[in-house]
Amino acid sequence: MQKGVLWWAGHHRRHHRYSDQEGDVHSALRDGFWWSHVGWIVGCDPAFDEPELDRVKDLARYPELRWLERNNMVPPVVLAVIIALAGGWHALLWGFFVSTVMAWHGSFSINSLAHKIGRRRYATGDESRNSFALALLTCGEGWHNNHHHYMTSANQGWRWYEIDLTYYILRALGWMGLVWDIRVPPEHVVRGEEQPATAQVPSSADASNSARECEIRRAA
Repeated sequence: MQKGVLWWAGHHRRHHRYSDQEGDVHSALRDGFWWSHVGWIVGCDPAFDEPELDRVKDLARYPELRWLERNNMVPPVVLAVIIALAGGWHALLWGFFVSTVMAWHGSFSINSLAHKIGRRRYATGDESRNSFALALLTCGEGWHNNHHHYMTSANQGWRWYEIDLTYYILRALGWMGLVWDIRVPPEHVVRGEEQPATAQVPSSADASNSARECEIRRAA
């Protein structure tokens, strides 16, 4: 329930391309805590709700993802109905509404806090940081500096002590044959010996679109 899958991917790629610079749609350093946490996703003009398909051409070629983009409310509504039928209003309240709000704030904390709290292992050109506490809260996303260093990696925790529950689940699904081609960073990337070309965000439209995005951000 955070808009469509292609919408999210497009704006996430914009964030990486212009991280903490003009054009970044949710920079805590430039626009403050509340904007980066939730204002950017709920406080913009209607044009902001359109997915930036030019940034996600590799994903938009999948018809199932295009369907999910057009019908992004169908899966959560189906889930809510199943929970309500199984457990009634009490289950719906805690199993869907409360848990969804908690998931929102977990996701949004990476935008608002992971560029301010924690340590920087790699010089990524932005203020992304690694935080053990945020990683525990978000099932691995708190290793945010790692993520910005090598953006196409499935795992964000790279050392043995960097707990990454999402990646463990992906590996389990891989063992069952349900997912494949799980990408991890090469050793020289983990050691920080170079910035790999494969880590770059796919090129697309310039930040010219950012003018139409969220003119109200500083006013808000």
